[in-house]
Amino acid sequence: MILIIAEKPSLARNIVAGIGERSERSDGYITCGNYIVSWAFGHLFSLKDIEHYNPTESTKWTLDNLPCFPEKFEFELRRADGKKTVDGGVKKQFETIKKLCNRPDVDTIVNAGDADREGEIIVRLCIDNALKTEKRQLRLWLPDQTPETVSRALTEMKEEREYDNLAGEGYARTYIDWLYGVNLTRYASIMTGKLLRVGRVIAPIVRAIYDRDMEIRNFKPEKYYVIKSSEETNGEKIELVSKLKFTKDQISEASETAERYNAEGAVVTHVESKKDSINPGKLFSLSTLQNVLGDKYKMSMTDSLKIIQKLYEEGYLTYPRTNSEYLATAEKDKMKTIISNISKLGYPVRFKDSKTIFDDTKIEAHSALTPTYKIPPKEKLTPDESKVYSTVFRRFVAVFCAEPCVAEKSEIKIKVGELEEFSLKGTVILELGWTKYDDYNKKDKILPRLSVGDAVNIAFAPDEKETTPPKHYTITTLNNYLKNPFKDDKARAKELEESGEVDDAEDYRAIFEGLELGTEATRSGIIENAKKSGYIELKKDTYKILPGGEHFIESLGRLSISMDKYKTSELGKALKRVYRGEMTVDESVKLAQNEIAAVFQRGGKPVVGVDTGSYGDGVGYCPKCGRGVVRGKFNYGCMGYSDGCNFRIGVNICHRDIPIDEVRRLLATGSTVNLDGFISKNGKRFSARLVIKDGNAVFDFNGR
Repeated sequence: MILIIAEKPSLARNIVAGIGERSERSDGYITCGNYIVSWAFGHLFSLKDIEHYNPTESTKWTLDNLPCFPEKFEFELRRADGKKTVDGGVKKQFETIKKLCNRPDVDTIVNAGDADREGEIIVRLCIDNALKTEKRQLRLWLPDQTPETVSRALTEMKEEREYDNLAGEGYARTYIDWLYGVNLTRYASIMTGKLLRVGRVIAPIVRAIYDRDMEIRNFKPEKYYVIKSSEETNGEKIELVSKLKFTKDQISEASETAERYNAEGAVVTHVESKKDSINPGKLFSLSTLQNVLGDKYKMSMTDSLKIIQKLYEEGYLTYPRTNSEYLATAEKDKMKTIISNISKLGYPVRFKDSKTIFDDTKIEAHSALTPTYKIPPKEKLTPDESKVYSTVFRRFVAVFCAEPCVAEKSEIKIKVGELEEFSLKGTVILELGWTKYDDYNKKDKILPRLSVGDAVNIAFAPDEKETTPPKHYTITTLNNYLKNPFKDDKARAKELEESGEVDDAEDYRAIFEGLELGTEATRSGIIENAKKSGYIELKKDTYKILPGGEHFIESLGRLSISMDKYKTSELGKALKRVYRGEMTVDESVKLAQNEIAAVFQRGGKPVVGVDTGSYGDGVGYCPKCGRGVVRGKFNYGCMGYSDGCNFRIGVNICHRDIPIDEVRRLLATGSTVNLDGFISKNGKRFSARLVIKDGNAVFDFNGR
């Protein structure tokens, strides 16, 4: 018998459909011919917590067992949410898998996790923890979940060991995220007195939104001038805007330049008009699909991924978590079948053997997202599912459309003496072609009728403009930033290289190639966690920082926890090196340990002036009853609480941490120094002292 372990029950059902033989369902598995198909519920195992490796007497989080760098990471069955006991359903299903793995008649075990690093280790962990004797292990790799693909994949299974590097990347990512999340979440939470979820990727994502919102908040508009002409020639208005810019104090220079341009006159030096084809967009990766859905339907990344995943599990779309916009050359016959099915619906599609569609060098692990041969009935899909499916379907039709989109492209060049050349470009669609099926938002732009040698009437004059603040991140722009967070760095490197200022600009630019924040598979979930943690919000299509997010980022800064995009991306690059066999799992984990160890090199204490102390630290004497005041989890509070004394000072007041030294000063002298960085309920920043008044700590705005 061959035992197949699927990542989820839905995949197990699709595998059974692909086997195509009579099946018999049992508790936790299905027998189908000489196959036994069982399943996990996603992750059945999770890493053990810090207390397993570094036990302490305290039942609360403490700095005593931080940082924690296990010599060997150990897994355990997943616990029920918020409980110390193992989830009952998880335990029961693993026991079923364990019995099946060790059945004498089972001689081959197949890993049928999702076709990615996470799916690889989900099932590996089940097998590794269940199997008592050595048996042959194979990998079932499914680009989609249609019965035909499953049936074919069952005849093409490879030895499981051929996926060891993929598993290595999965384990490395799991270990590194545990190291960052557990060590730094506990450290930051203990030091600030508030739960701060610190993660390898969540921190730079929140930081990006924080930095953008601070730019907008602190933006001061400035006036500037350009010189512009909008005169008629042959009855048509021709607008020319110079590339030159003048500051608000250079109005006279702008006027003089405009007069000089007008004195030179303008003449048409080049006119060109030709028919050309406009190519459709590329097939979708997950990110580019989510961008379109976000722009067009204001659909969040979390919602779109959930729907795309569901359509994949139902066999209508190919594997979703892909970063490629190309297909593999080995998929040509498969595409011909899909195209044949679509053509029967009346769409003008034909197979195209083009390098812009099929390119193995542009595929890391998975091909672009496409529909499968299985087309869902319209009534089967919800409105949102229909939006997602039709977006993928229409792009596929556009890419393989037999009717070209033909346009007339025009260009006119106009020179103002030898001072500046202006270029006007226009496009008129002559034959709609693929634009009948996929979005094409550019409108026809018709240029004026001019010929070479024609004089153009001009009247340049200064035109006042005002600088505008950057825009808040949207679903699309944040997604693009996470995909390419070093766009500005690479552009700067190119400038340096072209100017000859540095010799190693190419090496500098190469540092940032391929670096991103998170992956196609993880970004949506991380952004959702940032929302649930109260760090950011998404309203319609716009992300904004929340007061909790400001506190989060500013607290990390005060604690010298540098979770910037550079370090996060470098760790992501290390994971890819593990996948390529260029680095071991242990070596990648060591990189993370070194970064985390640097945070604790000061003995687990933040820099002077922002230290909020640790749980139990004494800070002075209560102004109400004279007993000791100590640092608690959320407050500096009087030890006479059980006797009725209610004196306390928040460790964080109005989104601002109150340093322990300032609390000591307050209790000793009756006042802190002036503190800035407080944020009011309406989001405004303010500064104030804390003073003791009538036995309580209150704001004082008069001593600033």
